[in-house]
Amino acid sequence: MKVIDTKNAPGAIGPYSQGFITNGLVITSGQIPVNPANGEVPEGIAAQTEQSCKNVAAILEAAGSGMDKVVKTTCFLAEIADFAAFNEVYAKYFTSKPARSCFAVKDLPKGVLCEIECIAEA
Repeated sequence: MKVIDTKNAPGAIGPYSQGFITNGLVITSGQIPVNPANGEVPEGIAAQTEQSCKNVAAILEAAGSGMDKVVKTTCFLAEIADFAAFNEVYAKYFTSKPARSCFAVKDLPKGVLCEIECIAEA
């Protein structure tokens, strides 16, 4: 196993890694919409989805993979009413249409509106 660590995505806010490369796969931790450059969280579901997708992309790039190699995502929304707006932005990044699960959850870290994790080919 190889740990993925990049400054182009937010650092872990707990006892975990941004991701791992193992057995030909890249497995990312959930990415919330924190801008790694300044630690800020943008307002609104569209901007937050955009930042979460950028964070996932940065981890995949650091692992030598890419968004086009994602086979599975798991997505978490603070409000299921944001589903359509989330999908609109998500579709621009995950163009290969990987398998996906999407859940509405009670709360997310730092009070954000979405979180995305994925599994991709290395």
